[in-house]
Amino acid sequence: MRPTPQMGNVSTGLDEQNIGQSGAELRGCSSHLPQNRPREVQPKVNHPDFRRKIDDQGYVLFSEFESAASTLEVASSLGVPLTPWEGGLVQTLKPQAKAAPNTYSGNFGFGRFPFHTDLAHWRVPPRYLLLRCQIGYLDVPTLMIDGRVLVNSVSKDILARAIFKPRRPRNGTYDLLRLYEVDIEGVDRLRWDELFLKPASRIGDTADGLIREWLRAAEYRGIALVRPGDTLVIDNWRMLHARAPISPDREDRSIQRVYLEAIH
Repeated sequence: MRPTPQMGNVSTGLDEQNIGQSGAELRGCSSHLPQNRPREVQPKVNHPDFRRKIDDQGYVLFSEFESAASTLEVASSLGVPLTPWEGGLVQTLKPQAKAAPNTYSGNFGFGRFPFHTDLAHWRVPPRYLLLRCQIGYLDVPTLMIDGRVLVNSVSKDILARAIFKPRRPRNGTYDLLRLYEVDIEGVDRLRWDELFLKPASRIGDTADGLIREWLRAAEYRGIALVRPGDTLVIDNWRMLHARAPISPDREDRSIQRVYLEAIH
């Protein structure tokens, strides 16, 4: 039996924290966005408000934002897209019962994914990620936890001294990584991934246990991408996110993802 979704506070296209056009009736949606040539798409928001909301809460949800535009066009209008690997500029995420063992689907299938930051095993993970609805459902939200609460609860000192390494070598070597650090511009950077990061020090073992224990009781927020164009931008250096479990009639859920190295 697949696990029952355990949703905390779930928001949708009608959330009061949205920017842009409001959504309408809450229900599943099915649409295929046209992938035409990239064109200039001007954001329907003023940049200071976008940045302020990202700074304030760690994410921004746009309801039915530029629904006729491609995901890449929207990503380019909001920030600077990053190609994480060849052919990976725009990634389409669909639930899979089985997949390669070095992926989340390969380890968790239709079950809930654990909370993590994306590409935490990179020396410098992508700054932001953009998720855009193609086929979405209210009961399959993206779950989020504010990493600042985690850092303050577990201890900034412990996390800054905790050394981890990737589960697998990258380019033939294992980079030693801190769970929490401050970059050269003074921006906090938190990384966490219980699947792809392993402790590489005694204090790392301590931090690993504390974070897992804290996450088991932590409250989280759910953001449902329901309609085509619903777009969620997440600060990947601050927020931990996860996917809710997939029930048997939600297997066609489709979300596109683009990493951003900066926002405009």
